Amino acid sequence: MNAGAKFGSAQPLRRREDIRFLTGAGRYVDDLAPGGGLPGVFLRSTPAHGVITGLDLKAARDVPGVHLVLGAEELAATGIILDMKGARVKNRDGSRGAMTERPVLARGRVRYAGEPIAVVVADTVEAARDAAELIGVDIDDLPVVLDLAPGGDALHDTAPENLAYDYGIGDAAGTDAAFAGSLHKISLEVVHNRVIANAVEPRGAYAEWQDGRVHLCVNGQGVWDQKAELVRMLRLAPDAVRVTNPDVGGGFGMKAMAYPEYVVIAQAARMLGRPVRWMSERGEGMLTDNAGRDLVARADIGFDGDLRITAYRVNLVSNLGAYNSQFGQPIQSELFAKVLTGVYDIKRAYLGAKGVYTNTTPVDAYRGAGRPEAIYTIERVMEHAARVLGVDPFDLRARNFVTAFPYATATGEVYEVGDFHGVLNRLQVEADVAGYSDRKSSSAEKGMLRGLGLGVYIESILGDPEETARLTLDADGGATLYVGTQSNGQGHETVYAMMVAAQTGLDASAVKIVEGDSDRIATGGGTGGSRSVTVQGTAIRATIGHMIAGFTAFLERELGLQGVAFSDATFGAAGSNLRLTIIEAADLARQKGRMDLLDIAQTTTIDGKSFPNGAHLAEVEIDPDTGAIRLDRYWVVDDFGVLIAPKLVEGQIHGGVAQGFGQAVMENAVFDDQGQLMAGSFMDYAMPRAGDMPMIGFATHSVPTKRNPLGMKGCGEAGTVGALGAIANAVLDALSARGVAHIDMPCTPNRVWGWLQEASAGSV
Repeated sequence: MNAGAKFGSAQPLRRREDIRFLTGAGRYVDDLAPGGGLPGVFLRSTPAHGVITGLDLKAARDVPGVHLVLGAEELAATGIILDMKGARVKNRDGSRGAMTERPVLARGRVRYAGEPIAVVVADTVEAARDAAELIGVDIDDLPVVLDLAPGGDALHDTAPENLAYDYGIGDAAGTDAAFAGSLHKISLEVVHNRVIANAVEPRGAYAEWQDGRVHLCVNGQGVWDQKAELVRMLRLAPDAVRVTNPDVGGGFGMKAMAYPEYVVIAQAARMLGRPVRWMSERGEGMLTDNAGRDLVARADIGFDGDLRITAYRVNLVSNLGAYNSQFGQPIQSELFAKVLTGVYDIKRAYLGAKGVYTNTTPVDAYRGAGRPEAIYTIERVMEHAARVLGVDPFDLRARNFVTAFPYATATGEVYEVGDFHGVLNRLQVEADVAGYSDRKSSSAEKGMLRGLGLGVYIESILGDPEETARLTLDADGGATLYVGTQSNGQGHETVYAMMVAAQTGLDASAVKIVEGDSDRIATGGGTGGSRSVTVQGTAIRATIGHMIAGFTAFLERELGLQGVAFSDATFGAAGSNLRLTIIEAADLARQKGRMDLLDIAQTTTIDGKSFPNGAHLAEVEIDPDTGAIRLDRYWVVDDFGVLIAPKLVEGQIHGGVAQGFGQAVMENAVFDDQGQLMAGSFMDYAMPRAGDMPMIGFATHSVPTKRNPLGMKGCGEAGTVGALGAIANAVLDALSARGVAHIDMPCTPNRVWGWLQEASAGSV
């Protein structure tokens, strides 16, 4: 990149971290575990629900090579806190959502298949596994609760009817009145299937103690939430806990929170005086990683005679699994509400959301966390409404777009800027909608069904609006940037180095990035909610600006000049021959003892959330004889404001669309009537492959935000937010030619074939 390039200019670039990843030089948790570290293996519950009537650890302790065997009773005797915390939402009646225990090792009762009961630490993984198999555990079965509705035997004393929360937002009475006066009233039930993140690198961590301090190295999405839980649960002072994140092989929200295993291995290492490590196996992860989605929404929408939306109401029930995970309660309530009405001008709207506990793995954040669910719901409803009303789905959406900004939504959000008509118009051109009829005819000649699906989305940037950046100018002529976010595959290292280079004139290759270390970085908000580049980028900009201002004042005083300015990567002053790079200015500062100019940190808070938005268009081809779906064409037009690194942005969209395709067409984590996961391996749980995806067309129609000085809106989760509706609507469009009126994700070949047979039988 040109050393004097303008900060924020759109420059193509390659991800510099990919060199080490592709050559095997990446360093992940299991690569870094200290020598002499002892592996831990967890004994997990086989039943989904039952009372633990006996736990015999003696035989396991007698296995050669075993150093430690712990159950909940032994762990509690060490004096630590066993129960993890989870966020609680505000109910409609003003109370808070249920507070339930979540012990790190099952205490008296198991509530899902895979819940950890005991841990074995041994010289080898094999010895630990052998010992775990010798643990005698007696569990008296209890009725298994799986219904996605309040009721059944209570899993927790603090949650009668298994109701975790009963949340509401919007104008309930006004919405009811608006429905009463609507000319058209349309309803649809929308099912959101449960999915498993399945990051390339499974969850893992190691813990080590030295001089009364614990170091937990974990492949997470930030260090501060992990640190706070360790401080609380291990009863330690904050300065006695260090958490680090090394290279991370995918997170997708699933790795954003604390988990029981991390607390257990930290305490085990404390008791043994030796490092302890744990790495999940794939099947273990599918059983125990926090799942995503899993809800059913009943949506009602009203229209007037001009087909303008008069009212919108959603009542949903969400599965939290067996426990409150760290962020589980807010996702299908507060976060769903942020984009409840999508891109549409809806004055009267209401969301009623209930969360229930079941005997399944806990559910928490998965890419988009509430916003894909809200957008999928309203985009399915708009598609259904267009069919019921007999109008063009593009036109129905366009006539209801928000057009005047800033726009206050019915749930209290404020969309600052946007051009939804411009985005949709650009999409229709880029995706060649005009040529669709010819492509459909070509498919028909081959005996195939072709469908076109539109999904228009908006999403809300989440997370802490505050972030800190620290920049040091190093003696070797380079610089080190300390940031509070954590990459798990997004390319932060490249983007942040480019930001520093563009604003200082340094070569990007000379800029080192430090992230994921609570000892080296004072504060940070971690990665999640598409906040990293917008919030962290704002802090980086402020830090560099403060550093340059300091050098400017220093040079004026030291050299007796007026009007020193930094331009084209050099300090200069009118009427003088001053030409100093920032490195040369740093050398002068060192000579004069001004070391304070070489190490600058700034904390900034962005002025409100930004709202990325866009439109996706999918074309699918379906074989009616087999139900097989082929995603033939896919186009995206996004409004992300200013783009810092367009190729990296496009990569984020590709990944998000692939995950959306997986949920829409093949992924489904289902349980049998005993609460056993029926899709616990890649033999049973389908994931998209490269051959399933077409080349994805990508274009932008950007309206910069004013809520951060960079004009950026964030992009990390947008691909998934828009993809679900576009793909599902395309499948419905294709099948509607054979009389299919309703579908639900996932649209597997077997289900598609079944819908076609039902429609055919119904027409006879």
